[in-house]
Amino acid sequence: MVKKLLEERNVPKLLSRHEMLNILLEEEYGYLPPEPEKISWKVEENCILNFCAGKATADKVTAVCGINGKEFSFPFYVCIPTCEGKHPFFIHINFRDCVPDRYMPTEELIDHGFAVLSFCYEDITKDNNDFTDGLAGVLYHNGVRRPNDAGKIAMWAWAAQRVMDYAQTLDTVLDFQRSVVCGHSRLGKTALLTAATDTRFQFAYSNDSGCSGAAITRGKQGERVQVICGAFPFWFCENYKKYIGAEEKMPFDQHYLVAAIAPRKVLIGSASEDLWADPVSEFLCCVASGSAFGGFVYEGRLPEIGDKFFEGNIGYHLREGLHYFSREDWQRLIEFVNSK
Repeated sequence: MVKKLLEERNVPKLLSRHEMLNILLEEEYGYLPPEPEKISWKVEENCILNFCAGKATADKVTAVCGINGKEFSFPFYVCIPTCEGKHPFFIHINFRDCVPDRYMPTEELIDHGFAVLSFCYEDITKDNNDFTDGLAGVLYHNGVRRPNDAGKIAMWAWAAQRVMDYAQTLDTVLDFQRSVVCGHSRLGKTALLTAATDTRFQFAYSNDSGCSGAAITRGKQGERVQVICGAFPFWFCENYKKYIGAEEKMPFDQHYLVAAIAPRKVLIGSASEDLWADPVSEFLCCVASGSAFGGFVYEGRLPEIGDKFFEGNIGYHLREGLHYFSREDWQRLIEFVNSK
């Protein structure tokens, strides 16, 4: 049944990682900005006193980046358990700058032994069509983009990679074999693009990312290219608009994005009532990209609520409920990382 559903979608065959990335960057997301010409850090140590009852430190860091002869800076938070040893860690692309946050149960993550580095996506560039704001204003003269220039998702992914630059200065306390980039919804799309373009991330987690994220576009229910480009054209490069009403002509589908992370590890999380994102299409994306990971291990049927397929390097889980980065999602992510 599952294989037949996927065959009906008529998705393109997988290519080499290099080929798939080039297509995705040229046709969907735009090419990420270059690495900074220089980068430095301003650190406010212990910015939250007695954080997590003393079980963790919380620092506020500002990245100061030199780009195109200009300076761009943004803040992020670094929370690390105080117990000894090297800690697996999340780089969480967040909707807000709060620590903890309704999408980030920081103390629970600390209790599981994980560090978490998080930033607010709008501290990079606003979630709108203004390309004179923040990083976009540094990159583009008067906000004008070429057809394959970075959209906002690519800019947010660039920022997550700068947070990884800082994480590498903490090599005595962070475990880089269990480095995870994660996000929800549009920021789940961003997490996948971050890991696809930066091999320093050993895990990527996409939560309810749906259209233009972890869901196969062809045959998808809910949000499609016409809708997402009508509401959020600034997330993508201008070239993506070519596929409005012409999805069958795309030389790619979203399994390219997931497969480009192989042979590292990916977990896709869905919610049963999030039909706009479409759990079935997210699951089929795992099936379609599975061969890049040495196979996607599942039970030969569509998933049911509570299912988790964690045996291989690409995993999937389906929880009950709506579009939300829930405590249950974090627990499944921790379980997946710890199983590897």
